[in-house]
Amino acid sequence: PVERDNPATTTIFFLEGEAHLRRRAAIQGFFSPQAIARRHLRVMEQTTDTLVAEFRQQGQVKLDDTSLQLASAVAAEIIGLTNSDMKGLARRIAGAFDGAMLASRGGWRKLVAPLVAALNALQIYWFDVRPAVAARRTQRQEDVISRLLDEGRSGKEILVECITFGLAGMTTTREFMVMAAWHLLEKDELRQRFLDGDDADKTAILREILRLEPMAGMIYRRTTAELTGVTPEPIPADTRLSLSIRAANVDEAHVGACPFALDPDRAKRFKVNDSYLSFGAGEHLCPGRNVALSEARVFLDRLLRVPGVRLVRAPDIHFLPPPPGA
Repeated sequence: PVERDNPATTTIFFLEGEAHLRRRAAIQGFFSPQAIARRHLRVMEQTTDTLVAEFRQQGQVKLDDTSLQLASAVAAEIIGLTNSDMKGLARRIAGAFDGAMLASRGGWRKLVAPLVAALNALQIYWFDVRPAVAARRTQRQEDVISRLLDEGRSGKEILVECITFGLAGMTTTREFMVMAAWHLLEKDELRQRFLDGDDADKTAILREILRLEPMAGMIYRRTTAELTGVTPEPIPADTRLSLSIRAANVDEAHVGACPFALDPDRAKRFKVNDSYLSFGAGEHLCPGRNVALSEARVFLDRLLRVPGVRLVRAPDIHFLPPPPGA
């Protein structure tokens, strides 16, 4: 279990203030544009080439499985989960997400979900985290696990961080690539613009898709002081707020006219340099945002150039309900 009240054992996602900033600063370099260009881009391109070659040979592919394999390979490189089978790691990380889906359905499934989550975490520890930690105790590498070992973190703490970064870096990136592919495969003009554009043009299209299709629809925060001017009455300190990213991203006052239209030039007109709130904001701004955009750009560029590529059917969409108390 994640101990949210203990800064020494909680994951970075639940830390606040100085403790969060120190932990974030220690890992920020792994997600920087320089690290992407120097290390991660090679993994993105090599893995994508392998996956696209398999697609060409087989003639058909399940897009969410293929994109998860890519997201897993890249996230594993950053985290340090490189001493186990990548396809097995992808399945186990997907299983962790499936456990959350199981809990959301209520009834007996909600009762079984903690057991499923515990068994899944045990598998990830045994098959993925344990061999990675053993290898890095012998020789440190340029990854998150090595940094955690330098900090003296325990096996349990490293497991929590690996699952957290795995779920954040693998499943959400997988979902985004599927959603972006759906838009590009159904919109001929947009697809051609994507293929004809340079990296900046491609990224602008992806950011606009992400504005309309954020992978996290809500974020939850607590006020640190009384908040005024937002609602008719002041919001007391230590109040939990549910903030709708989807609603904010289509607020005409901030994104301009026709907010539900997919317009890749929107951010340029408004001189906005990010995907609005799709990656969060403030001190919890997603550290892996540039990695996710780079992955999607590389993968979709190669996938969409396969002659005759088409979407057989639209993907299934499921939404996780807000957690209790949201």
